[in-house]
Amino acid sequence: MMNKSKLVLGLATASLAIAVATLAPQAQAHQKAKKHTHKHHHAMSTTTYSSSSTERMAEAANNKVEALEAQVQAMQYELQALRSEARRPVTTADSMKVQELDQWMASMKSEPSRKSGSKDNMVFFRGGYAHADSLRGGTLDPTAAGGNAGGVLNGAIGSQDAWYFGAGFDWSLDDSLFGMMSGTEVLAELMFDYKELGDRKPNGLPGVNTQTATVNQLTLAASPKIKLFKGQAFRPWLIPVGFELSVVSPPSDAITVLNPGLQFGLGADYKIWKNLYVGADARYHYAPDNIDGVNTNGVTAGGYLGIGF
Repeated sequence: MMNKSKLVLGLATASLAIAVATLAPQAQAHQKAKKHTHKHHHAMSTTTYSSSSTERMAEAANNKVEALEAQVQAMQYELQALRSEARRPVTTADSMKVQELDQWMASMKSEPSRKSGSKDNMVFFRGGYAHADSLRGGTLDPTAAGGNAGGVLNGAIGSQDAWYFGAGFDWSLDDSLFGMMSGTEVLAELMFDYKELGDRKPNGLPGVNTQTATVNQLTLAASPKIKLFKGQAFRPWLIPVGFELSVVSPPSDAITVLNPGLQFGLGADYKIWKNLYVGADARYHYAPDNIDGVNTNGVTAGGYLGIGF
């Protein structure tokens, strides 16, 4: 394409030179005709002699000169257009691909810096108050004397109130509820907490087993979390439903310690400084069935401190 443009530009330049060379004699003849006509008219005024043939020749020469001037001017315009076209960069499919590749590389170079400033994930440390829906039930003392193979029933142990502490992680999965709601973030939460009931009961008869049983529970949970107002300092959230596994101690009368269940929660956190957050949450823990008389249903409510990363 560039060689063709140079060839056309050269032909146009040569044509212009030929036209100018052709126009020069005509212009000189035109000037001489004008002088001759002037002298002729002067002679007519003095001698009253007229020559219509000379006038027609002068007029024809004048028209020819004007036509040549128009042609030369048109060729000059065409030559300027060709020069402009030759200076213009040629856009081809390859050059467009190179430009797209450059843009993609620039965006990829800026992507790490953007991600490094984003703190969508969080590690948090939580604690607060817990309340069980019911007493944990009775337990048997297998070490009791008297030859009772089943042990001695001590009655209900512990109370319904407890305190808890724990920690967890939030991992960001999507920024727009999978394209359904802008600014609504979807996270995956992995959490554990330890609950300890306030009361302790002797686990045996006096003088036979003087040890005490600490009534506690360890819970591991994995849940989806929907968090609103992405990019804002205050962000409420909810857990529609999550899975949890509770480990109880002391075990049930059948020596069962694991109880699967569900959790539902809501809360909010506030960004206080850089990537430091404070928040509060409340959760309800529900197990469809008890484990041999031990019920793990209950409520936890408290606060947490979070660090974005």
